[in-house]
Amino acid sequence: MEAGQYHPRADIRMEARMRLRRCAAAWLEPREVAAFQLDDLMAGGTGVVSRLAWFAHAPHLSAAVEVQASQVPVLGAVGPLDWVERADLDARFGADAVDALLHAALLLPQPDGEDASADARFRAQGWHPASAVAHIATRWEGVDGPKGMAEQDLDSNEGLLRKHGAPPPHAMPSADPQADVLLPRVDRDAFDGLLDTRATCRNYDTEAAVPLATFSQLMARVFGARGIGHPAPGFDVYKRTSPSGGSLHPTDCFLIVQRVDGIAPGLYRYRIDTHALEPVAPLVAPPQPGDAGTEPLGDAAPRAWNSDELRAFARIAVAGQDFFADAPVLCVLAPRFRRNFWKYRNHAKAYRVCVLDAGHLSQTLQLCATQAGLGPFVTGAINEVDLERAFGMAACEQSPLAVCGFGKRAATLVTSEFDPNRRLWPRE
Repeated sequence: MEAGQYHPRADIRMEARMRLRRCAAAWLEPREVAAFQLDDLMAGGTGVVSRLAWFAHAPHLSAAVEVQASQVPVLGAVGPLDWVERADLDARFGADAVDALLHAALLLPQPDGEDASADARFRAQGWHPASAVAHIATRWEGVDGPKGMAEQDLDSNEGLLRKHGAPPPHAMPSADPQADVLLPRVDRDAFDGLLDTRATCRNYDTEAAVPLATFSQLMARVFGARGIGHPAPGFDVYKRTSPSGGSLHPTDCFLIVQRVDGIAPGLYRYRIDTHALEPVAPLVAPPQPGDAGTEPLGDAAPRAWNSDELRAFARIAVAGQDFFADAPVLCVLAPRFRRNFWKYRNHAKAYRVCVLDAGHLSQTLQLCATQAGLGPFVTGAINEVDLERAFGMAACEQSPLAVCGFGKRAATLVTSEFDPNRRLWPRE
C-alpha cells in the first residue's frame, strides 16, 4: 500500500462503535484467473485451472486488490460520503467481511482528526471517478515493451499480419465519390519542407551533446512562459506556445538530461516561472544496465547517478525502447491534475484535456526540435510507476502521460525510421 493509506490496528474488531464509509471511487471487475495445479495435470487435465475472481480497482491504491464474492455486497451497501456504524455492517454482512475490506483500504474508518489518508488526498484532487480508475489501472511498472513484443512475434509488420490479418484501411471509402469536393492543389514552401523533415528519430549520436543555447531555446519555446495574465486575485495564468484547457497549463516537464553542454547529467524539473532547471534527487536506487524497473531507495541517501545508471533509468522510462533511451534529453510530461481539476472538478472531460495538453506540448517540441536541426521523438509506451517513484510523484496527484526527447541524429541508420520522402536518409 502507498504511504498515507489506512493501516488497521490489531484490535480493529473490538471497535464496534467505529464509523465507516467506502473509499471515494471503486470499480469491481469480475476476472477469470488461471493458475497451474499439479493435481489437475496428474488427473489427465491440462494443469491450468481457471476460476472467477473479483478485483476492486480504487485510484488511491497502488494496484487492484482481490475481494471475495461475499464481500462485494458490502461495498454496494456503503456509500463514499456518509459515515455508517460498523456494528450495523457487522450484523448484516459479518465482521470478517468488514475486517477484510478495512485491511484492503476499500472501507475506511472515520478519523479522529485531520484525514491524511491516500483516499483523502485523492478526494482533494477533483477526479472524475471513471477517468481516475482508467488512469491508475493503465500505468506500467517495469515493463520491457520491445522484449514482450518480440516474444509474441509482434515486433514486425509480418508478425502482426500473421496474427491479426490486414489492418483497417488508411481511409474509409467515400459514400459517393462523385459528390466529393476536390480542393485546389497547394504550392509547397519552406514550412512544408520543415514539416516533411519532422520524423521520429530512432538513431541518436550517443557521443554528441546538445549545445546549451539550443537546449535553452527549446525549453523556452516549448515549455516557457510567453506571457502572464491575472484574471482574478490569486489566480495567475501563463501563456505557452501550445494551447491548454482553461489556460491552466497543468503539465510539468521533468527532464532526464544525459548530454547537454554545461549542465550536469541528472534529473531535473523545468520551472516555467524562472526559466530554470530545478535538480531532483532520485528517490530510487541507482538503476543498473539491463534493469527493467526501479527499486526503492531504502535507507540509503539519494546520490547523483553516473552515466551508465542514468542511461539505465532512461531505458526504464521508455519501457525498454533503447533507441529512445539514447537521446541526450528526455522530457517527462506529467500534469498536476489538481491544477486542471480546480476549474473542471469531477468533470467527465477533465482528464481528456490533460492528455491533450501533453499531446500539444509533445508536438510543439517535435516541430521546434526539427527546426533546430535535431531529431525528436515522443512515446506513450512508458513506465509511469517507475517515473513517479524516481521523481517523487503521487499517482493521483501528478503522473507522466508521455515521454519525448531530442538530440543529434546518428550518421548511420541502424533502426528504421519512417522517412518515405527520403528527406533524412541517407545522411550526407
